[in-house]
Amino acid sequence: MPFVRIDVQGTDAARLEALGRAVHEALVETLGIPPDDRFQVLTGHDGDGSALRYDDHLGVHRDEGIVFVAITLRSGRTPSRKRALYRRIAELAQAYAGTEPRNVFVTLTENTDADWSLGHGLAQYVS
Repeated sequence: MPFVRIDVQGTDAARLEALGRAVHEALVETLGIPPDDRFQVLTGHDGDGSALRYDDHLGVHRDEGIVFVAITLRSGRTPSRKRALYRRIAELAQAYAGTEPRNVFVTLTENTDADWSLGHGLAQYVS
């Protein structure tokens, strides 16, 4: 049950949708997430009322095409599966939304079963 936030500087609804699709497909392909398990917040920032800030870090040059992808999910994936996820998100973001892979910034935050309520005020993953 990943929860995904995608933040993009100056974009339209079609690009946001394409990025959401790219991330979801990468999660399904690399981590085995069920296809109907999609929970995303897609946000475009106009640069005036809201903006994204970024710099070049660790030799990666970023520009106004920056895409921040924050994924929260239950812990347990290996580093190799996480690397496969990052790579696939970058590939699909380029294919679907024309986003340069260098502009795809991904973070994963892991938690436990007790950290989720999927509705009705219940902790569905806790027995």
